[in-house]
Amino acid sequence: MSRCDGASGSKKQRSESNSNSSKDLNGSADGTGDGGGSRDKVALITGITGQDGSYLAEFLLKKDYEVHGIIRRASTFNTTRIEHLYADPKAHKGGKMKLHYGDMTDSSSLVKIINMVKPTEIYNLAAQSHVKVSFDLSEYTAEVDAVGTLRILDAIRTCGIEKLVRFYQASTSELYGKVVETPQNEQTPFYPRSPYACAKMYGFWIVINYREAYNMYACNGILFNHESPRRGENFVTRKITRSVAKILLNQMEYFELGNLDSKRDWGHASDYVEAMWMMLQRDSPSDYVIATGETHSVREFVEAAFKHIGREITWKGSGVEEVGIESSTDTVRVRINPKYFRPTEVDLLLGDASKAKRELNWTPKWSFLQLVSDMMTADIELMKKNPIA
Repeated sequence: MSRCDGASGSKKQRSESNSNSSKDLNGSADGTGDGGGSRDKVALITGITGQDGSYLAEFLLKKDYEVHGIIRRASTFNTTRIEHLYADPKAHKGGKMKLHYGDMTDSSSLVKIINMVKPTEIYNLAAQSHVKVSFDLSEYTAEVDAVGTLRILDAIRTCGIEKLVRFYQASTSELYGKVVETPQNEQTPFYPRSPYACAKMYGFWIVINYREAYNMYACNGILFNHESPRRGENFVTRKITRSVAKILLNQMEYFELGNLDSKRDWGHASDYVEAMWMMLQRDSPSDYVIATGETHSVREFVEAAFKHIGREITWKGSGVEEVGIESSTDTVRVRINPKYFRPTEVDLLLGDASKAKRELNWTPKWSFLQLVSDMMTADIELMKKNPIA
């Protein structure tokens, strides 16, 4: 692979690269190049169209960053979570956010984008992040989550900016898997229990390896579960809030879940993206656990969601025959379906974010009940407007 022009590339080279490689979603050149903004605050976000990417883009734009995002080419627009960030949302252009077509499985696209944008901060949020799906798409998960991280680290070095850019890697509490101690902190040994977690474990260690081998400013954020109204529809928390909203509006009678007793440390995504940024503002890089320090079961999440709409759920039966019944009507609202069980389950995750609180001065602002309420409010409004959403 040929070496990039690094930080010294000419304006002409950047302009040509931009014309060929970066397009607005309407197909016209986006005119990125130098970007017209302050070059000391230029962020590149992989996975910008996801939950975390959209909140992070909002956060950085408010701090007057020039924000660039990598998106995959698709036959339909896949920018719903970020289209409000354009200066002209109807035309999908304008403002300080620029999008570039690329892919974590394509090294050449990563090199071209990094060489063109010349970011000062890179946030690697792109991933196949659904744990259950990773058992079905294990090879793809490894390509994106493990080797994809290596590709972007190598692209940084290929472009000669390893001493100029700060790199954030989205790691995960799923690394702890079959936990060996509770709560889990930065020193807790890993015991991954899914292809997703195994791929992320490679990503975690390759970041540390490049940090130590090449003196790169690279951090791992071991983020525990974080949710929001922008969470993907096939994640359990969003499935619950969407389903309860539909039940409230008489659009659904009941819904199905897997393991009700899995416990997670759930926070709000908007709190967690702030922690990502904080990690890259310190004098020296390190790795941090980001968590609320509270754990709640899937069962508790269901109960809280129904409580938001003024209904109470009681549980009857056991195992796959257990059901959640609405107390006031004696109607079954929740059933168990074994197809939602993972081949290897992670029973309990509870994070200790003492280091982040001590060194970053980070603390979560959203409580568990506030998180559930935020998601429920948004999904009720969504289902009122579009019952088939």
